[in-house]
Amino acid sequence: MAYYLGKTLSMPFEAAVARTVEALKDEGFGIITEIDIKQTLKAKIGVYFPDYRILGACNPALAYEALKLEDKVGTMLPCNVVVRDAGGGQTEVAAIDPVGSVSV
Repeated sequence: MAYYLGKTLSMPFEAAVARTVEALKDEGFGIITEIDIKQTLKAKIGVYFPDYRILGACNPALAYEALKLEDKVGTMLPCNVVVRDAGGGQTEVAAIDPVGSVSV
């Protein structure tokens, strides 16, 4: 079973980031952290990496409800959404599959 859900978009990276942020906002999520992996890897270890952004998304009401049910769920907060250059003018957006991440 895959641990993430993903969608490939036929659009440039920055447009996909903006579209993703807007779609999350429409669903009640705000972006509380943003990590530019390309920039971080270049600055920290001097290597090239394609455009790759991790967006830390949070819906406060949903986070509160989840924390009331399970106090360790904070290990999965904020909800990370990855936007990455998939090459050839394609950009992939991916997030963890909550069902796929649950162990039985």
